[in-house]
Amino acid sequence: MDVNKQTITKCVIPAAGLGTRLRPATKIQPKEMLPVGRKPTIQYVVEEAIAAGLKSILIITGRTKRAIADHFDLDFVTGKPIEGELDYEKLGVRFFFVRQAQQMGLADAVSHAEAFVGGEPFVVCLGDTIIGEPEPATLLKRLVDTHVRRGASATVAAERVRPQDVSKYGILKPLSRVGDEFQLADLIEKPAPEHAPSRLAIASRYAFNATIFDAIRAVKANPPGKGGEYQLTDAMRELLSNGDGMWAVRLAANEKRYDIGNYESYYKAFVELSLQDPEFGDSVRRHLKALLAGNRGR
Repeated sequence: MDVNKQTITKCVIPAAGLGTRLRPATKIQPKEMLPVGRKPTIQYVVEEAIAAGLKSILIITGRTKRAIADHFDLDFVTGKPIEGELDYEKLGVRFFFVRQAQQMGLADAVSHAEAFVGGEPFVVCLGDTIIGEPEPATLLKRLVDTHVRRGASATVAAERVRPQDVSKYGILKPLSRVGDEFQLADLIEKPAPEHAPSRLAIASRYAFNATIFDAIRAVKANPPGKGGEYQLTDAMRELLSNGDGMWAVRLAANEKRYDIGNYESYYKAFVELSLQDPEFGDSVRRHLKALLAGNRGR
């Protein structure tokens, strides 16, 4: 059976990173559990996956990450979802957890999902990144649609970043004209600005066929890449070298990626998403305006 013709129902959420740039807040607390407004970061990611129709969710955790699994349990007092949470059981959502014992990079983390995937295509959503969008999961739905329709081996979300920021991301080299979706010729992990093939960065959302696991094994047969880790971009380059087609889907103008990876981006995400709170957003907005005007009146 052609895996590209199957409906994608499985989502893998890597959440094993150490969060060292957010210490001391992440000394014993997963960065994915840091609140952004009313909800922890990873709850936004899970709700995005569910809105896209993904009902089997594997979360890859690590040391000090037990709070993530606990969070998606029912309330231990009432045995029901608490206010602000989806009723996962009623929605038919199943959670699975596996532990990445050593921090060996994103490719190694994804390799832990092979048994869960069972040969099917699947989506990867990084657990420390929120996609802000007017309607839930519009980006993820487009990503899945492109992956299936194009018969791709891998499909990534893409966003344009500042020249000085290309060294922070996996950067894409388009095969031809860049539109809302476009085919890839290559991708490079964290290049120096002068060596970057574009300013289009991978935006923390992926769709893969199960062939990615063979590519990861090929990468892990060699010494680790940048940062002493096995990079997912290297595994994707392995797929490209085999002649497999790879596509990208651009974030729309009204979609935004919030990376909860350092204090500056975390503060900005907290403020922006708090302003969208239906109950307190307007009050927070007025307070911020008063602070910026130098007026601390209450």
